[in-house]
Amino acid sequence: MNYNFFTKNKTTTPQNQPIPGREAEMIQGRSGGWMFNAGIWQMLRRCLLVGTAQSTYYADKQELTEDFVAVVKQAVAENPSRVAEEILYASNGRAINNSAPIFALVLLSMGETPEAKQAFGEIFPQVVRTGSHFYEWLNYTKSLRGFGKIVREAGKSWLSRADVKALAYQMLKYQQRQGFTNRDALRLFHVKPPTENHRQLYEWVVKGWAELPAEIPSEALAQIWWYEWLKRNPSETHQAILQGHLTHEMAAPVGKMDKQAWQLLFQEMPIGAMLRNLGSLTELGVLQADETTNLSRVEAVLNNKEHLRKGRIHPIDVLKALKTYESGGRLGRSKKTWIPVPRIVDILEKAVELSFDVVEPTGKVFMHAVDVSGSMGSLVADMGLSCCEIATTMALVTAKAEKNYMIRGFATEFRELNITAKDSFSSAVRKASNQNFGGTDASVAYDWMIKNKFKADVVCFWTDSESWAGYKHPSQALVEYRKKVNPDVKAVYVTLTPYQITLVDPKDPLSWDLAGFDPGTPRIIQMLATGEL
Repeated sequence: MNYNFFTKNKTTTPQNQPIPGREAEMIQGRSGGWMFNAGIWQMLRRCLLVGTAQSTYYADKQELTEDFVAVVKQAVAENPSRVAEEILYASNGRAINNSAPIFALVLLSMGETPEAKQAFGEIFPQVVRTGSHFYEWLNYTKSLRGFGKIVREAGKSWLSRADVKALAYQMLKYQQRQGFTNRDALRLFHVKPPTENHRQLYEWVVKGWAELPAEIPSEALAQIWWYEWLKRNPSETHQAILQGHLTHEMAAPVGKMDKQAWQLLFQEMPIGAMLRNLGSLTELGVLQADETTNLSRVEAVLNNKEHLRKGRIHPIDVLKALKTYESGGRLGRSKKTWIPVPRIVDILEKAVELSFDVVEPTGKVFMHAVDVSGSMGSLVADMGLSCCEIATTMALVTAKAEKNYMIRGFATEFRELNITAKDSFSSAVRKASNQNFGGTDASVAYDWMIKNKFKADVVCFWTDSESWAGYKHPSQALVEYRKKVNPDVKAVYVTLTPYQITLVDPKDPLSWDLAGFDPGTPRIIQMLATGEL
């Protein structure tokens, strides 16, 4: 018996301990494992892209949001302009929804410096784009800070924008939200009409129309006129939709909705509304296997990258729509049921892939390591999707863009998932979810590749980064892999939860940490693989 096991030079450290000499760079995760500190800016981006309004496996939403608030305040004190840039980055179709960017926008407005207030004012109209956004911003503002000078200036500017037709559209579509009405907003901000069209719009908001004008007052108020006409003639819904170009939110509360009304709405339905209403349209018979013209319109809209980009359609929204539609109404809040149309399922499958930003194959060899441990089973925001399902989808779309790849799952061992690029997103998600259990040890991916002499150019981890169960840190396993298999391998860790931890060794120039569910992640990975970044 001797003590060589203790006195010999150690090259590995159990994950429940910090790496000796690196303690100052590491923090303990909620799982008990020690990871590197991602820093406030990476944490900020994760919170903006992922959001914190849903509890995760390791933390409840209150704790996560307190962390979010603290990191925004710290970042605003350090560099408010950079915070504004991060908010804009997330708000432009990259966050799973706009709530986290709006919430952070309010926190930015609370910054004490003139630079913070200026940054808030500059990005406000680019983040608060719709009436729904506006009332969500009002609600957070009322709760967190009140209505000071810069808030009043922003509110007045939004409610008196030069494009009266666009403003009227928003005020008609979103007449009340979050405990506020349009009338409340006008009175709160003491908005004075800059033009006659504005005056007429405000008058309708505050007083309504006791009598319908004999003629449409102006092109800017045309939709409002038709809405008021429909209130007085609810049986004429078809005419109001056709001539007034009313949306569902405008027509349904005052008109009589039937299949033909939905057909008319469908013909001009924006991409976001179409995604949300595929089930309803199928139940009503507007979308059926023999309604080929309507199915062709669904395909033309949802399978067009430009439509997806302009509509700021996030891939996770499409994945959610696919999962909900395939269920026939068994998932989600809707009480409606329908028999899914196979062609629509195919269209949604293709739309998931198109909604990500990818290019031609790079020719590099990729190993995709999907975290299938128990903690990845937690749901993300209000998506009705688990971290594991989203991770699998992002890994698969990245693999579909390439020719040389392997997709496996890690927990406390590196599992075969039997997922290939030929899998549909639905089948891949099911395969991964069936393996969604166990502890977390990211180092097992490198151990397997060493044992099997798998020479990857890039190893992509899709994870919550809470690795705790191994006898060595993933960064140490990567060093070993480079010594034994490929000294030039690159490692990319995509962290899918709003934690301030990372598996990336900050001293490793060939390792990167990417945040959240950014649609551009697959393209960024390709650029890292080829050295473009």
